[in-house]
Amino acid sequence: MKKFFIMRKYFTIYALLTGCTLFIFSCNQVIDKSAQASLDNSVAASTGGQENVSDTSSMKDIVKIAVGSNDHTSLVAALKQAELVTALANAGPFTVFAPTNDAFNKLPAGTVEGLMKDNKKVDLQNILQYHVTTSALSTDMLTDGDTLGMVNGDKITVSVKDGKITLNGNAHIIASVRGSNGWVHIIDEVLLPPAKK
Repeated sequence: MKKFFIMRKYFTIYALLTGCTLFIFSCNQVIDKSAQASLDNSVAASTGGQENVSDTSSMKDIVKIAVGSNDHTSLVAALKQAELVTALANAGPFTVFAPTNDAFNKLPAGTVEGLMKDNKKVDLQNILQYHVTTSALSTDMLTDGDTLGMVNGDKITVSVKDGKITLNGNAHIIASVRGSNGWVHIIDEVLLPPAKK
């Protein structure tokens, strides 16, 4: 009888130890998966910048808004060629006047293809930076006669008439999207910087 109680005691201790071991092992797996996800995001950020961090629950930044738009494939391709994607994915704030594909198509034939060549990267950067200002400006903040300093050092002029906003007398804001790091105002013309004197 005594032998039975001793064996029962050892069996209970063995069962408890086995249960604790399984519990610790399963906790480690959950922690490992969480740590791996964090590490994956860190590696993505370090290998390509903020634009490569995966986040499906937060408000999209300016780059992710452009990438998600079928009407802005030309702009996204130009941003990549000009190596400006990472800059626009950063905290900002920015306001980007984003020409549509149709706006790029209005440029003289061969213009876009010419600017996408490696030896034209500086010119492409200048044009794209002429579409960005370092403030988060909603359309309500744009008033008739405003001049905005753009990232490339030049200025654009804002006109407001009957509630419609025009930039440099040609480009119209046709829609606006709020991003986590500023505003994207969709425009129907490409803004071309003034010729250097």
